[in-house]
Amino acid sequence: MAETSLFQSFFLIFSGAAIVASLALFGRQPLLVAYIALGLLLGPSGMAVIDNVQLLAEMSNVGIIFLLFLLGLDMQPQALISVLRKATFVGLISCAIFLGVGFAIGKLFGFTSTECWVIGMAMMFSSTIIGIKLLPTTVLHHKHLGEMMVGLLLFQDFVAITCLMILLSGSTGEVDVAQLGLSIAAVPLLVLFAWVVVKYLLLPLFTRFDRFHEYVFLLALGWCMGLAELAEILGLSREIGAFIAGITLATSPISQYIALSLKPLRDFFLILFFFSLGAQFKLSMVPEIALPALVTAAAVLLVKPLVFRCLLGNQSEHKVLAWDIGFRLGQISEFSLLIAFLAVGHNLIGSAASHLIQATAILTFLVSSYIVVLNFPNPIAIKDELRRD
Repeated sequence: MAETSLFQSFFLIFSGAAIVASLALFGRQPLLVAYIALGLLLGPSGMAVIDNVQLLAEMSNVGIIFLLFLLGLDMQPQALISVLRKATFVGLISCAIFLGVGFAIGKLFGFTSTECWVIGMAMMFSSTIIGIKLLPTTVLHHKHLGEMMVGLLLFQDFVAITCLMILLSGSTGEVDVAQLGLSIAAVPLLVLFAWVVVKYLLLPLFTRFDRFHEYVFLLALGWCMGLAELAEILGLSREIGAFIAGITLATSPISQYIALSLKPLRDFFLILFFFSLGAQFKLSMVPEIALPALVTAAAVLLVKPLVFRCLLGNQSEHKVLAWDIGFRLGQISEFSLLIAFLAVGHNLIGSAASHLIQATAILTFLVSSYIVVLNFPNPIAIKDELRRD
């Protein structure tokens, strides 16, 4: 069989993604699950019509760079401090509980200590895509529920970035404490450098040439990639650099235009990312990880709503509101998939642990989406009384 060309791969991925995305929307399923399923279908474990999966996986990492850059662009420092102040206590306690539960499940099924910690890390986070997409827009922007959810998700994003720094500080299966210390020390220097460059170079350039949209797009892209690569050189990660590049531009009047310009490019590479995750999933691993994945997914779906209900209830939240937030955040995250992807790439965990996290993500995405769609106000509810735009 002839090797698949890059164009043929793109044709199969994006034409196929258009079809499965349409089916997913009709079936009220999360789109990213559809992309993973397409990867399973077309990848080596399925029909094996795409054989350059490794190349596509390397290309897809650019999507994660853009994801974190845009996350930084959306974080206005003042609003960020306000919502984080309200969510920090709940975020800290809940992350610690989920980390412990994940570690215990890993130990139960005989994974190594490092793999148990990574499984615990993966359990700490909830899906921004599912949480925000299934929240009515009026609630997201004008209600206390939306404020609390955004605060918790942003707090989890910061914890996730810290976890990425820990994972990337060593590549031998043990965390390099000295390298981690140097990496953490490099963060304020990188932030200071980025702030100076933005204030004295980028903003004057944006102001002078903002009529040339192509130039604004190019300069933003170059800034994102440049700081990402500088962070990599300093022993951090490209993801950390991209996040800092975004947050230093967040107060600029042009930040939202940049965000809108880059979102289609981000989505292009994120489709590749989720497709490559599915394509790299070995169906032959299912017998080995089926029971651990089912137990882990059940733990996530049961423990997360209960923990958020108890913690938010202790902060004088209404009982119904606390349960609402708990069920909306009752899954693991895209960051969990990224952690699994990076950890196995740096030889911190084995294939079984990585596939356990991926399988848990797919199961919790599906089940939690159904729980929200059938029981809480959302834009795609089947029942008319629950449908809210």
